[in-house]
Amino acid sequence: MRIPFNKPFLAGRELDYIQQAVTAGKLSGNGGFTQHCQAFLEQRYGLGKALLTTSATAALEMAALLLDLQPGDEVLMPSFTFTSTANAFVLRGARIVFVDSSPAHPNMDVAQLESLITPRTRAIVPVHYAGVACDMDAIMALATRYNLVVIEDAAQAIESFYRGRPLGSIGHLAAFSFHETKNVIAGEGGLLAINDPRFAARAEVLWEKGTNRAAFFRGETAKYQWVDVGSSFLPSELTAAYLLAQLEELPRIQARRQQQWQRYHAALQPLAAAGRVGLPTIPAYAAHNAHIFYLLCANSFERQALIQHLAARDILAVFHYQTLHNSPFYAARHDGRPLPCATHYDECLVRLPLFFTLTEAEQQEVIEAVSSFFAVSR
Repeated sequence: MRIPFNKPFLAGRELDYIQQAVTAGKLSGNGGFTQHCQAFLEQRYGLGKALLTTSATAALEMAALLLDLQPGDEVLMPSFTFTSTANAFVLRGARIVFVDSSPAHPNMDVAQLESLITPRTRAIVPVHYAGVACDMDAIMALATRYNLVVIEDAAQAIESFYRGRPLGSIGHLAAFSFHETKNVIAGEGGLLAINDPRFAARAEVLWEKGTNRAAFFRGETAKYQWVDVGSSFLPSELTAAYLLAQLEELPRIQARRQQQWQRYHAALQPLAAAGRVGLPTIPAYAAHNAHIFYLLCANSFERQALIQHLAARDILAVFHYQTLHNSPFYAARHDGRPLPCATHYDECLVRLPLFFTLTEAEQQEVIEAVSSFFAVSR
């Protein structure tokens, strides 16, 4: 497509840093670039401990391991999310209890949470869809009341805030993504944030394949041994080098994306006011990061027609998650509750192109194409 949905980009010194990593002769994980990225993210967002991972999926899998889940333990999460959110816990034998989305936003409807908590519930996994915060005060209050662990799926939420607090710094654990579709990219890559000290030491062991290798190289233990379960969660120094260059340009990247998001919102507001299309709703407590700009069509048929209308003009727009409670893999394990709001977003949401190098002229083409569709579609 002439105007793709997303396009990976260079923001600054990515290639220079990759060359530096090669020249230094350290390409495997947990070298200088990895440690620099982790320190940057800990300091900027007030994270207790940050561990770079190969993906947000890997970060979620580490979080699930830290919980020592047993078969039959329950984890609450939205149905309108990516498979990784659920897979991490299913791999440990957990039962997923899906929460419907809010009528106002694809995030989980926090008002439903307490009614779904049982003696088997171990964790709540809020997903900050499009970088827009869930109601974290309400979630953390429930977690305290019922002794639950909160794992923020902040894959889309770098540089987003809840009442001034960075997302990913509020829950006991959090997962971020640096996939090429995110605001800050490394091709593939992620981060586990450990904000509860009781998980910090073990998280590093899991991260280092179940060994105390990191502590050994810091001189904290006399031997380098296998001490727990774990896996190869570390990204290479090449990934970390690319990521560091992006993090250094974070203010410029974010300013550009916010400008693009606001341009879409202002230009398409008349369509929303006329009842032709739905636009994103941002709660008063949330400061979002302009990760996604989405529209809500009347139904799946209108959405498909819009996608085809844009494709005919060489513009790629895409829908998003298919609800997990209706998925071929998990439908038979779901408890049968209808989740109408999640289903609505599944059927009606469409995402418009939004990426760092999208030009104003290209964005105007997208706006005019969307406007022309709704001018003639009904």
